[in-house]
Amino acid sequence: MGRSSVFKRFAAGSVMALVALSVAACGSDDDSSGSASGGGGGGGTDVGVILPDTTTSPRWEANDRPSLEAAFKAADVSYDIQNAQGDTGKFGQLCDQMIGEGVKVLMIVNIDQESGKACLDKATSAGVKSIDYDRLTPGGGASYYVSFDNVKVGELMGTGLIAALDAAGKTQANIVYVNGAATDNNAALFKSGYEGALKDKIDSGDYKLVGDQSGEWDATKAGTVFEQMYTDNGGKIDGIISANDTMAGGIIARLKAAGVEGTIPVTGQDASVEGLQNILLGYQAGTVYKNTNLEADAASKLAIALIKGDTSGAAALATGSVTDPDTNKEVPSALATPVWVTVDNIKQPFDDGFAKASDVCTGPVADACTQAGIS
Repeated sequence: MGRSSVFKRFAAGSVMALVALSVAACGSDDDSSGSASGGGGGGGTDVGVILPDTTTSPRWEANDRPSLEAAFKAADVSYDIQNAQGDTGKFGQLCDQMIGEGVKVLMIVNIDQESGKACLDKATSAGVKSIDYDRLTPGGGASYYVSFDNVKVGELMGTGLIAALDAAGKTQANIVYVNGAATDNNAALFKSGYEGALKDKIDSGDYKLVGDQSGEWDATKAGTVFEQMYTDNGGKIDGIISANDTMAGGIIARLKAAGVEGTIPVTGQDASVEGLQNILLGYQAGTVYKNTNLEADAASKLAIALIKGDTSGAAALATGSVTDPDTNKEVPSALATPVWVTVDNIKQPFDDGFAKASDVCTGPVADACTQAGIS
């Protein structure tokens, strides 16, 4: 697959594909207004939550917000959930607003380390307990951290790629990494996971790492860096680690433009609508499914314990710990277990209520859903 012939087709086909994909990536609820609920006693909001954006992953609005809302409502906890829309200035304003309004617990998903730490420092100064949700803020000093085992997330991508290459009869393979954003501590944890899982294959010479770049959690950027790696290697790429489904979608758009979609295994993460569709259509090898109900449940239980001043109860919920890479201190943590989903077990996110057939099984995906037993 030569450089000129492949990328003439790339140029012709990828623009429309990426436009459509960009719309899909941004298609989650863009409403940044907060949600508040009564209950939890008088005197201000119990829990303030700041979500990061609506573009790096659809999960924040499509899954995390409703999961958190349901958990807080069930516990009769008053809450205010806001989305910073990827704007660190707005993130800071929301942080100041929530602390000023007297939230008892502040839960954040940082956009970057600097703005996240600034917010957590203010919470600490104001005597507000804090929870890093999904992403640890290095040096931030959050009271607790609630997430998934993010090294395990990366390991699942690595072992998932090995399984896909084995199934294709590829014992020798050129592979590439399209990593998450350098500003996201989770991206480093994911990478350490898949590097560890693939180390023996690379050390033995069975696999050769021929590209390693960040896609910044962005479909278009991921597609662009992959296209360059594909060009630099003359099309000789056999497997792709993509650190989430959004970036996988951008990569798959380039593979479609080259006419090789479905022939090169691509990993993903988040079990997004697009990611599940790509798996059903045979374009993506698998995705790491993180049931946000588990994460939200752990976070809400921690928040409730902290609101009540039940420090022993909170400590009992934090059954693990994660090392802050800046301070080397252990952050008490509640970590849920992720699952690698392929076409063989793709019903699990639907059975759990995480994914809806009405969202995924549309257009050309409908027949694939029927074959997979999804209805």
